Amino acid sequence: MESHGRMKKSNPVALLPIGVFLVLYLGMGIVFEYVLKTGMGFYNIPIVVVFMVALLVACLQNRALPFEDKLAVMARGVGDKNIMTMILIFLVAGVFVGVTGRDSAEAVAYFLLSVTPPWASVAVLFVAACFVSVAMGTSVGTITLIVPIAVAVSDVSGFSLPLCIGSVMGGAMFGDNLSFISDTTIAACNTQGCAMGDKFRANFKIAMPAALVTLALILAVSYSAGVGQIDIPEYNLMLLIPYILVLAGGIFGLNVFVVLLVGIVSGTLIVLSTGTVDGMSLMTGMKSGSDGMFETIMVTILVSAMCALIREHGGFAALLAFIRRVFKGGVGGRLGVGLLVGAMDIATANNTVAIVMAGPIAREISQEYGITPKESASLLDTFSCVFQGIIPYGAQMLIAVSTATQLGGDVSAFEVIPWLFYPYLLAVSALIYIFLRGNRKAAK
Repeated sequence: MESHGRMKKSNPVALLPIGVFLVLYLGMGIVFEYVLKTGMGFYNIPIVVVFMVALLVACLQNRALPFEDKLAVMARGVGDKNIMTMILIFLVAGVFVGVTGRDSAEAVAYFLLSVTPPWASVAVLFVAACFVSVAMGTSVGTITLIVPIAVAVSDVSGFSLPLCIGSVMGGAMFGDNLSFISDTTIAACNTQGCAMGDKFRANFKIAMPAALVTLALILAVSYSAGVGQIDIPEYNLMLLIPYILVLAGGIFGLNVFVVLLVGIVSGTLIVLSTGTVDGMSLMTGMKSGSDGMFETIMVTILVSAMCALIREHGGFAALLAFIRRVFKGGVGGRLGVGLLVGAMDIATANNTVAIVMAGPIAREISQEYGITPKESASLLDTFSCVFQGIIPYGAQMLIAVSTATQLGGDVSAFEVIPWLFYPYLLAVSALIYIFLRGNRKAAK
């Protein structure tokens, strides 16, 4: 076997498992939703089973590699630090949701609605997610903290749940893209050899216009929804404390595990002391919260194993070779960097891993086409966040839908996707930047 770190020989057929997944998942969802009209078609698809089929296809490829060696390849993929971190965040997040439950989230929602105009409540969710994600450097952690509030806001305000969740996800991806302590920022700067401050300034020119237009669009959609005066029921201010603590921890940039553990401990003490639940109900909530993350964790494991095999079989090398062959010139070089990391992200469903994998080739492309390190780092991070914020099987979407479902919301990934204003506008902003920058360089 070749060493784990070397790029394998190009083999486009190795990408077949991704195609199998997309055909099965999208195909069944479209048939159930629009042909058979079963309702919640995408929501009822057994996504774990679909990924198991795709993984089986990956295992059947490359007969020259013994199955025992394929198991070792999959184990390395699943054992990656980023994957293990995500799985632990999912578990701790599930317990947090189980402890605080609907009552705490509703208290936060009622408070927000009491201090802002009802039609601006969704915009408040977006801005809060932006601040918390910049401070914490994790989109998954931000989504875990704010989606319960989004569910409660939707319940009491009348705004659609997909709009509320899409706004939170957009704000979360804003911080994932810009934060100094985000894994994506660290990976992009390290692979391209630039300072974080330089990358931030280059990235800010792309991300901030997209965020401002997103905020204006959310306000316009919210105002036109015609949500009037809301009768806010009584709520216990004590139940705000767990969320205040975790949001404050996020704003001050504390580690996501520390933030969530503080939320769990404070939530436990408060719900017991206020008589919101008894000890047995609390334990049941913790169990249901962690159990609710099972599907999300299994998808993460299966995707990691499948992508490790695709890489081993040469699928990623084929993507890289195609992009280097097709894209030419200043604009083409920049588009190539962006689509390179986008393809890696679609394949891996992990924007940090996508940047690490695409980074070395992106650096070569940048040197060939005169792209500065800070610019290539910015493009890598930006496009990885665009695709990660949209794909229905990414960790961000999975945990958002899973958390909302635990709290009684009926929503699927494909209902949320049309409301992901920020990732779409970030893509538009990045493309405008590329064409303006590339043409200016060419003119010089």
